[in-house]
Amino acid sequence: MSKCVLLVDDEEDVRAIAKLGLEMGAGWRVLSASSGLEALDMATTHQPDVILLDMMMPEMDGRMTLQKLKDNAATQAIPVILVTAKVQPSDQASFAELDVVTVFSKPFRPLTLAQQINQALGW
Repeated sequence: MSKCVLLVDDEEDVRAIAKLGLEMGAGWRVLSASSGLEALDMATTHQPDVILLDMMMPEMDGRMTLQKLKDNAATQAIPVILVTAKVQPSDQASFAELDVVTVFSKPFRPLTLAQQINQALGW
């Protein structure tokens, strides 16, 4: 069965390359959001199988977006994978406190992204 992924990233090129990799590599349906606010609306409306959430975005960052997703009964059960360029040990320690499946580091390889998601979620 085809999965539905919500990509949340303020960088259009990151969304485009991830979308291409997931659609071509796995045949998944990919929804895109360029902000945390847009992501909250799309997650509630479309109920994706997983959310790939960028940590660093203007206005509402990934941490705040994640908190709002987890506070909403309609979206709290959707698994979230953080995507970030911050991979220092101090950053990793702060991510460990968050209610996420795992953390993917940028830049990622679009052709192996679906496989990484499958492994992280045990699909």
